[in-house]
Order: sequence, then C-alpha cells, then structure tokens
Amino acid sequence: MDMQSFRNTYFEECNERLQEIETLLLSLESGDYNDEHLHAIFRAVHSIKGGAGAFGCDHIVSFAHIFETVLDRVRDHRLGLDPKLMEVLVTSADVLAAIVVATEKNNTLAPDFDANARVALSQYVEDSDTTAKPAAASAAETKKGAERTYTLVFKPHPRLYEKANEPLLLLRELGTLGEMSLSVNVDALPDLSVMDAAGGYLCWTMILHTTHEKDALTEVFEFVLDDCDLTITETAKTVAGEVKPKTPSEVSPAAASASDGGESKASSIRVDVDKIDRLVNMVGELVITHAMLSQQAEKLTRDGYPHLARGIEELSTNTRELQDHVMAIRAQPVKIAFARIPRLVRDVSKDVNKQIKLVMTGEETEVDKTVIENLADPLTHLIRNAVDHGIEDAATREAAGKPTEGTITLSAGHRSGRILIEIRDDGGGLNTKKIAQKAKDRGLIDNPELMSADELHQLIFHPGFSTADQVSNISGRGVGMDVVKRNIQSIGGKVYVKSEPGVGSRFTLSLPLTLAVMDGMIVRVGSQKLILPISNIVESLRPRREDVSTITEGGEVLDLRDKYIPLLRLNRLFNIPARYQEPWEGLLLIVESEQTTFALFVDELVGKQQVVIKSLEENYDPVEGISSATILGDGSVALILDPASLYELHSKQGDALACAA
Repeated sequence: MDMQSFRNTYFEECNERLQEIETLLLSLESGDYNDEHLHAIFRAVHSIKGGAGAFGCDHIVSFAHIFETVLDRVRDHRLGLDPKLMEVLVTSADVLAAIVVATEKNNTLAPDFDANARVALSQYVEDSDTTAKPAAASAAETKKGAERTYTLVFKPHPRLYEKANEPLLLLRELGTLGEMSLSVNVDALPDLSVMDAAGGYLCWTMILHTTHEKDALTEVFEFVLDDCDLTITETAKTVAGEVKPKTPSEVSPAAASASDGGESKASSIRVDVDKIDRLVNMVGELVITHAMLSQQAEKLTRDGYPHLARGIEELSTNTRELQDHVMAIRAQPVKIAFARIPRLVRDVSKDVNKQIKLVMTGEETEVDKTVIENLADPLTHLIRNAVDHGIEDAATREAAGKPTEGTITLSAGHRSGRILIEIRDDGGGLNTKKIAQKAKDRGLIDNPELMSADELHQLIFHPGFSTADQVSNISGRGVGMDVVKRNIQSIGGKVYVKSEPGVGSRFTLSLPLTLAVMDGMIVRVGSQKLILPISNIVESLRPRREDVSTITEGGEVLDLRDKYIPLLRLNRLFNIPARYQEPWEGLLLIVESEQTTFALFVDELVGKQQVVIKSLEENYDPVEGISSATILGDGSVALILDPASLYELHSKQGDALACAA
C-alpha cells in the first residue's frame, strides 16, 4: 500500500471520529453527562492529531492540540462543563472538521479561519492553569474487577514528539484509572550543548493500583504504540501485603490489541466502495445467467440429465447464498443517515428560538448503501420543515395546553419488504385551507372542495409550492418538499403525509431495501410477463363468483373472510388483452402495500425467480405503477410492479371514470 492509500485511510477514519465527537458532544449538551463520553471525545481528537502528525498536516495538529488540552482539563475536573464551554467545544469540533476537510482536499483556508476558536480555547487553558488540580477523577465503570497492581515502563521515541503527542496527557489519563505513583529516569539526558529538543531521552516508570484489567491500560497508549517502548507487568499482593511480580507482558505494536497473550486478529477491513459495486454487478450477471440456464434446462427431462439438474440446483443455492452475503456487505444501518439530525435540530431550533426534543428509534435498521446515500437531503428538508413550520412557538403551545417543548420523532423500521422512515412532530399540523387557497391561486387546482385533506396535503410537494408568508434562511422558498419527493422517487421510493390540526404531522418515506437483486413472482396477463415483489404477496386464491361485488362508479371489492378489500384488474390498469375476463376464472393475488391491502387480478402465476433490478429512470422514463425492470432467462425484459403506485393508478382511473359519469 502506497503513502496515498494510507493518507486516504487516515481521512476516512477522521470522518468517523469527527462524527463520533459531534454525537458525544451533543449527548453531553443534552444533559447525558458521562465520564466515558469525555474520554472518548478526547481519544478521538488525540487520534486525529496523531495521524495528522504522521502526514505532516500541521494545521490539524496545532488546532487539535489546543482542543485536546481543554478536553483534558475538563476530564481532569479543572474546568466545569457549563453551557458556555459546551458551546465552545461544539464550535471547535466544527472548526476541526473544516480544517480536516480542507486539508484532505488541499484547499487553503483564510489565515485567521480558526482564530476565534483558538482564542476561546486558550482562555480556558489559562483559566484552568490557575485552578488547583483536584484528586484524580474516578475512572469509567468498565472492565473492573478485583484490585491489582501494575508496573508500567514507558519510553517515548523521538517521532512521538514529532507528531505533537504529549506524555503528560497520557500519564494523566492513566492516573484516572486508579492510585498511581511514578518516577522518571533521566540517565539518558545528554549535555545541554548537544541536546536535541525533539529527542526521546526520558523514561517513566509507573506503579498503578487499579480495579481495571490490562486492556484498559493498553487503551490509554493505543495511539502511540508504534512510537514508544511500553512494558506492562502485573504484580499480585499477598495477604501479608508483599508484592510478588508476575511474568512481564511486553506490549508491542503488533500485539497491542491482543488480550492476555491472545493473537491479534483484524475484526474488519476497509474496502473501496467501487470494488463492492463491481462485485454486486457481477452477482447480478450471475443471477441472470442462472435464470437462463434454468429456463433452458426445463426443456430437458430430469431423468435424462440428472447431473445437470442437480448442478443447476446447487448453482441456485450457491447463487442465493452469494447474493445474500454481498447484499449484507452493502447493507448499512440508517444511523449513518440519522447521525447529523441531532445537530441539525439543535442549530435550527436555536435559530427560531424554539424548545425541541428529538427522539430517534430504529437507528440499527439496515438498508442498501445507495438508499442511505440518497437520504441526506430529504431528511434535512423534512426536519427543518418540522422545526420551522411544524412545531409552534412556546407561547402558542402553552395557550393550546401543550408542553412548551415540542417533540420530533425520527424512526425507521421494516414493513412488507421495504423500509419505512417516519418524521413526526407534535405541532399544529398542516394548514389545509391555506394550502388549498395557495394551490388555487397558482392554478394548480380548480375545485379544492372536491379534494380530500390527504390529496390537498400532497400539493406541498409541487415544485415551488410554499405557504410561508415570508422567506427565511431556513425555509419558505418552496424547494424543500420538491427535493424530498424527487430524491425519494429517484431510488424507487414514495412519500406520504398525514396531518391533523393541532395534533401534528407525519411524513413517511417508503424505500426499497435494496436496489440490486430481489425475489420476484412472475405473473402473466395475456401475453405479458410482469414481476411482483414476493415480499408484498400475502396469498393467492381463486375466488367464488359471489365473493366479488361491484360498488359505486364501477369499482370492485373482494369479500376476503368477511373483510372487503379493493380489487384491481391488472389488464385494465395497463390496457393489456387478458386471457380471462372475470376474477373467478383467473387468479387473485392478495397484495399488501405500505398504505393498504388489495386483490390483484392476473391470468396465472408463472413462478418465483430472483431478478436483477434495472432502473427505468436511468434507462427510459418513469412509468406509473412500475418501479423498475429486469431481464428474464430468455433475454426478454419484464417490468417490476410497484404495489403502492399500482393502487394510486387504480384510484386515479376510478376518479376519472367518476368525473366522466
């Protein structure tokens, strides 16, 4: 691996640590104080600084140094974590992130870019220097057991200092783990006339009485293990109080992460996203090839070619397993997309002077990485909209008998083979009358009184539509909701909104779990083959004549175990000549979408098949009722149905018939 590859890996790790810093700082600011949070923030900043020193990124090193110094004083309880300091730390995290980004892209920042943050941090360092250091703070309550004694010998190499690391900070952190005494060996110090200021001449010996295990001690030095000699020796106290030394344990860089003599094993590796994408594409081609072979093999008798039949079955099993593993590699938890939301709510609520609590659930729900990448803008616009328009100000809420603090809930979960992300607020709800009037004034609708509240609410996604009386730096330009709809539709998703006056609004994003491969059921209507996602199919049946009824304006319903559900004729939706004209002659599929359950009338089921998803928007144009397309084993193209869009298309056709009548 060349130096550029190491540099790229460093900045990837920087981005992860910067996100960790922000998340933990916001947790501290919200009142969830935890010593371990402080330690984790300090270690993250220290790690960023250490790596920057290795690559000569002096700007990162110098700012991270003063940042970690203040954090160390907070950990050392020489600085109190009040709201003013909390604001300085959050701002400093932003400044550090900006310096990292600029350094990674080789951009030049203004000479005084970080001046204000440096001044604020320096002031806290000066203030803490005049404050007496209290007794060592108690360590985090992790990995504790019986009290034991360790002897540590720590000798830094010159390059440790070159990377702007300070042994003093490391020794202070070690001291938080228990009762410690130390001595320094200065035998290697040369005469002052020949001394190198960056030389590693000092060696420290520490005696530590602690209830922590050895791993906790090693963790203190984890960022400098390659730049020092470190020996940790555990000793055991006898009943008489004597100390009996145990076998020394040399902690080398190669074995730094090993537990009590175990082998060091990598738990994960970094792989370029392009390599994964190429692997996914190859799996897709393999799925298509398997489908082709299976279709050709159907023409041969199983008895005549038993080995071929068994081989194709094994290929099917192996292809399925390979596809599952590759999809698992691409899957990522939605917390990656949720991570920036707490900061967004914090900043926007301060701008509009509102008290807002954010509740997040389902962050571990996994979805395809491509879906994750397209969630950032929609979530940003929906959250900003909820803060600015959804939640009322404190006085209005109090007058309505609500808590002055509003609540926004962001959740994720699986349903019917898709992922649903909901953004709910307990605000005043959408102003339906205002939406209707604005839409009428713009010529979008003629008779709003004939539309339901849900239909009117969907108008907010129209390009340029806004009910704001004035434009602010947060919202009001009418572009946010349009961006939400376009971005979600581009990945085969849908956006739904429900709102109740005085109670609040709920925006639901319905998204595909993957954009690569899925299990589909091939159905036939006339001469056409279409694909329906198996995850949406509840059951299939052939109804009795008396189970099908016609309602007002020609609509049909199915009596399914004393429950009436809409009946959709696929041949009518797409104007396809069908083999059967009546539902009791063909087959009904009971389909569950995000919004409803309905019966879908088809001629027959052809069979189940894994299909490779091909985007219609990228290769053709969007088609109502269709989510994407695929290539079948015979090389023909089949369209993949979108259950939710099918029902919307059915509703539109019903409305058109009603208007014509």
